[in-house]
Amino acid sequence: MSAAYIWLIVAGALAAGELLVGDFSLLMFALAALVGAGAAGLDLGPVWQVTAFVLAAVGFTLGLRPVARRHLTRSPPLLTGTDALIGAEGVVVEPVDGQDGRVKIKGEIWSARAFPEGSAIPVGTAVRVLRIEGATAVVHEQPVPGKELLP
Repeated sequence: MSAAYIWLIVAGALAAGELLVGDFSLLMFALAALVGAGAAGLDLGPVWQVTAFVLAAVGFTLGLRPVARRHLTRSPPLLTGTDALIGAEGVVVEPVDGQDGRVKIKGEIWSARAFPEGSAIPVGTAVRVLRIEGATAVVHEQPVPGKELLP
């Protein structure tokens, strides 16, 4: 059996092992074994094959593995429950002050309190949710673009 076939078998075994481990370490060695198979296919001696394998393994592990892990294990944050409401926009349906009021957020009516505490927000004003305290949304008025430029 030629050395290239042995390298290919090693690469296949390492790739199969990666399916069990899942941390991209064995995959880097499997790719390095393919480089070793390429060196064997070029009729290079065993010393050059092993050297190519070692250099490729180090290069893939230090260069490719971190990039692969970063891109393949990153997932967008999934916000659920009240965490999904933080930062959401709403509309005041009953006047909101530092004590009470009602806002419509994502199609639902929530009890609300204004922030800062001494402010009052009239009906129809756009608001943004700062936080949820129990069943009460703490909101502040959305600035109207250009309004702060007027005297």
